[in-house]
Amino acid sequence: MKTNMGNTDKGIRIVIAITIALLYYFNVIEGTLAYILMAIAFIFLLTSLISFCPLYKIFGFSTSKKK
Repeated sequence: MKTNMGNTDKGIRIVIAITIALLYYFNVIEGTLAYILMAIAFIFLLTSLISFCPLYKIFGFSTSKKK
């Protein structure tokens, strides 16, 4: 699996995931919307940790620096 995410992209995804988690923790979001957003937050966090986004691969997009 070749990495296709740069540091800025990973940082933005982590910030979004933490924000969604905090919104859920403080009961700003609830119900079905909360479950959907928490799933998205989990996906963002997971893809940030492995530096690979499957959608980027499908569309031929990359934010990582070329070596």
